[in-house]
Amino acid sequence: MLDFETVISRGEDSEKWRGAKAKGELPLWVADMDFPCAPAIQQALRQRVEEQIYGYTTGMDEEYRAIVCAYYARHFNWTFDPQDIYFTGGVVQAISILCGLLCEEGEGIVIQTPVYHPFRRQIEAAHRRCVVNPLIRHADGSYTMDLVDLEAKFQDPGVKGILLCSPHNPVGRVWRAKELQAQAELAERYDKWIISDEIHADIVKTGITHHVLDALCPQLADRIITCTAPTKTFNMAGVECSHVIIHDPQWKALWEEKVVRQLCISEPNCFAISALKAAYTQCDEWRAQMNRKVDENARWVEAILREQLPKAIVSPREGTYLMWVDFSAYEADPQMLDQRIREGARVHFNDGVMFGTEGAGFQRINIACPHVILQEAMTRVIAELKR
Repeated sequence: MLDFETVISRGEDSEKWRGAKAKGELPLWVADMDFPCAPAIQQALRQRVEEQIYGYTTGMDEEYRAIVCAYYARHFNWTFDPQDIYFTGGVVQAISILCGLLCEEGEGIVIQTPVYHPFRRQIEAAHRRCVVNPLIRHADGSYTMDLVDLEAKFQDPGVKGILLCSPHNPVGRVWRAKELQAQAELAERYDKWIISDEIHADIVKTGITHHVLDALCPQLADRIITCTAPTKTFNMAGVECSHVIIHDPQWKALWEEKVVRQLCISEPNCFAISALKAAYTQCDEWRAQMNRKVDENARWVEAILREQLPKAIVSPREGTYLMWVDFSAYEADPQMLDQRIREGARVHFNDGVMFGTEGAGFQRINIACPHVILQEAMTRVIAELKR
């Protein structure tokens, strides 16, 4: 068994942990893990460091592209031309670039709220119009797409496409094939594109299947762009390595002109190359055990909240290592809720409002950490909200 319980002391340049130790705060917010990287990744990076020279590399050469393709074929039955892979430092960077490439200033892009907050931020930063298609929330805390409203939004000729979050952050949905196909059919009917952010694709609950949209709807490949990365799955966001899969020849030409040639964003650094190759060829067992550990943590959180804060509504988690919890029964004021958790309990979750107005009263909890951290954090929060 691999070790997911040892507490690793992270430095002050960790975004999640910066300042937390001095305040006695437990940070369960930023979406990286407090698990050590897989031993194979650590060894690959050590070998790279021991080379002592960190010069220019061959970048995304034939071997690199073949490794990426093999990984997605193995895990998702998704095959594509290796030349359809483009590099970015991160998925948010990719989304920002694509918003600028695929539509003009003032044109609309749909998001399905509550949703990962950089979606709105990057749309607006590109001076595009953010068009909200809220998810439907059900009494048990689960969510579904509002396809009727989405069709109404797609009928606007000024709306050019949609940012799909799959699996969905923060509500934890792993979309069923029929849901994805229905959205894709609407996109085809109204001539819209889909940017599918699938960075959480590997992190799913036992018994749940993630469907890559592009693999599910190959007939629509020319209107789908997929954003992927090894960084979320293998806890290596700091090496900055993500991919954009583009099939349409015109979009490929546009990316190559604007991004590769003008912005010079085209190749991973030497450390990212080593980390990716190890992750995608030697870490399937680590991936499987990590998922089991996240499932275990999720079951524990659900059980302790059911016992201690029974009015809290936990959205059923199907994917990601994030939990979406409605605590409004214990504190009606969303701002005060966040303040009580941060200052009273000395725990840092993500305030639900950051994901859209639909998140008022919610907190997003990152459960990818050793049990001792999760247990102490939840004990503090429960005590504060029962006070």
